[in-house]
Amino acid sequence: MSARTEHQIIMQNGVPAFAVIPWNEYQKMIRKQAEEAEKDVWFPNDVVKATSRGDSLIKAWREHFGLSQAELAAKAGMSEPVLAELESNAVASKKADLAKLAQAMGIDRKQLTD
Repeated sequence: MSARTEHQIIMQNGVPAFAVIPWNEYQKMIRKQAEEAEKDVWFPNDVVKATSRGDSLIKAWREHFGLSQAELAAKAGMSEPVLAELESNAVASKKADLAKLAQAMGIDRKQLTD
C-alpha cells in the first residue's frame, strides 16, 4: 500500500483519544527517540556500586577500567598526588581536570560529574 495516509484523530466522547499517523512517520519518531535516549549519560553497574559505597566517580571509573592511579595520572597528564586528591574529593574538581581524565578513560566528562 503506497497511498498517502493522512493523520487521523480518533475521538471518544468528544475528546481526542488516539492519533493515527503514517507508518514511515512513526518509524522516524521511534528512531529519533532511540537516538535521543542513547545520548544519555550511562554508568556501568560496578561504577554505581562503587559510588554507593562512597567512592568518587573518578575512582569508580578508574577501577572499572582496571587502571592504577599512576597509570591514569600518566594518561591524563597530571601527577599522581593531584589525581589522589581529586579521587578523595579533597579538592574541588576543575572542568579541565575532569576533561583530561575523561579523555584518558575514553568517557564523556558528564560521566564524572553526574
